[in-house]
Amino acid sequence: MTITTRRAAVLGQPIAHSLSPVIHNAGFAAAGLSGWSYVAIECGEAGLAGLLAGLGPEWAGLSLTMPLKAEALRVAGAASPVARATGAANTLVRRGDGWYADNTDVTGMVRVLREAGLCPEPSVTVLGGGGTCRAALGAAAQLGATEVTVVTRRPEVREELRPAAEALGIGLAGGEWADAAKLFEADAVISTVPKGAADHLAAEVAWRPGTVLFDAIYDPWPTPLAAAASAQGVPVVSGLDLLLAQALSQFEQFTGIAPAPEAAMRAALFEAASRR
Repeated sequence: MTITTRRAAVLGQPIAHSLSPVIHNAGFAAAGLSGWSYVAIECGEAGLAGLLAGLGPEWAGLSLTMPLKAEALRVAGAASPVARATGAANTLVRRGDGWYADNTDVTGMVRVLREAGLCPEPSVTVLGGGGTCRAALGAAAQLGATEVTVVTRRPEVREELRPAAEALGIGLAGGEWADAAKLFEADAVISTVPKGAADHLAAEVAWRPGTVLFDAIYDPWPTPLAAAASAQGVPVVSGLDLLLAQALSQFEQFTGIAPAPEAAMRAALFEAASRR
């Protein structure tokens, strides 16, 4: 059977705000894939397995956002080593009769940090201990870091990350939230905390030359932390940059076309974001 219509989607809860359809549909158009479409579908953890079971052969791939990144790994038939090691997947690709899980947040983060000028074998501090922190651990390992300092409000959150760090072959050091500003003496500072949580640090941090800041937030932008870092000459990478970078790898896996049409996808994303 020849499939002329192909479909893909982003799943999550809530999902109406997602800019992923803008990115991927722009990519399909730029690549001349007239039979392809990409939509947003509201889905929680309990509904993921059933939704996957109901998808026909025209479905090529899925992007996963919160709260599905751990559940996606559990329901997949196979997974990439980095998805297994981090314990999170943001991508499901149709392979034969099953779904293959990957974590393109990791490759995307590596890409944007390198493009921002991050040095090899960097020292890394991560704020927060959720799903994006797991991607940051994976990125740190691929960038050659030997240890990552994770700063959280609750020590038990850091302990939950230890199996991932061990699987990735990197050390895990803990930092208390009250001491966060003192732990920015790193080559890369990666903030994965929710909107507003790190705002107070903007006035407390004395940035050193050579540090790169990645702030996973993109709305509103810039955050107070990103603005303060930029004012001191620190290269800053946003969540919007990561959203594009991780989508490029997803597009290539979904379609088999590489490289993805980055210029068209970037233009569509940043134009849509500017209207919000």
